[in-house]
Amino acid sequence: MKMIVYSCSAEERPLFARYAGQFGAELTLLAEKPVLENAHLAAGMDAVNILSATCITPEILDVYKTCGVRMVVSRTVGVEHVDTAYANSIGIAVGNAPYSPASVADYAIMMMLMVLRCIKPMLLRYAGQDYTPRGYLGRELPNMTVGILGLGRIGETTARHLQGFGCRVLAYDRREKPALRGVAEQADLDTVYRESDILSLHLAAAPETYHFIDSAAIAKMKDGAVLINTARGTLVDNAALIDALERGKLSGAGLDVFDGDRPIYYRDFKNQVLAQRDMAVLSAMPNVLMLPHMAYYTDQAAEDMVRNSLDGAARYLAGQEDPWLIGEMV
Repeated sequence: MKMIVYSCSAEERPLFARYAGQFGAELTLLAEKPVLENAHLAAGMDAVNILSATCITPEILDVYKTCGVRMVVSRTVGVEHVDTAYANSIGIAVGNAPYSPASVADYAIMMMLMVLRCIKPMLLRYAGQDYTPRGYLGRELPNMTVGILGLGRIGETTARHLQGFGCRVLAYDRREKPALRGVAEQADLDTVYRESDILSLHLAAAPETYHFIDSAAIAKMKDGAVLINTARGTLVDNAALIDALERGKLSGAGLDVFDGDRPIYYRDFKNQVLAQRDMAVLSAMPNVLMLPHMAYYTDQAAEDMVRNSLDGAARYLAGQEDPWLIGEMV
């Protein structure tokens, strides 16, 4: 299997070297992101391996097709950055690479704790050598009801890990999850909105989940609730979120992602003015913790992403079943 790997970080290189032999992979590792201008570098490759920082458009896919590429695999869970339908229509398969759900689950819980304990403004106060606690009385997680939207691997793991904190866990998913009985109370969406002190999002990005949290959803939420989003920025309407925070309808938010983050995160903009007003407003709020889509970034998750991206591609190209294939080939 010949594969070109785009957006390959220094941390990933030894992992690719470790697993290349196991999966019979001849690898070309590039630090550059996949764009139209370097798509021709996939000539002679069986597969292209990417991350989510840039979108794989029909134009890029057409070049891959002429290069002989048979598969695009993203070493991520979400693949909304790939035009899967178009890829499949021209005979290119698309796969993803699941990774340790604990990476995001624990990060989501960390954000809950940091918002509840006012860590962001306290760190700023500490840096200014003001060591007084006044004004930042925290709240305790065991006294909270945490609502989880989406019970995939990450949402389920979040629910299980929250059990150690002694809080009540409510959860909503389109399908009932019998395995979570005794771990989370599965309820309808309005109940989760109405009774949750903290709402944690673990939904996939899709047309039906675009701005899932909008002004109507927020109106149903408990006064003073906290919103946590470690999933995808497009799940939340920025304008509705800003309005709710300004009015005090929501008491805080932890955002590893936000709508409009794709051209910004994973890039260095030191000493530059960013034309992203929603981001500027949110990041200026003392009760809003914003981080650059880092929830997945652990040693275990990085290893899983590399190994599973190679494993899935090797299976598909060998004519075997790939458990992580996305979409349907025409």
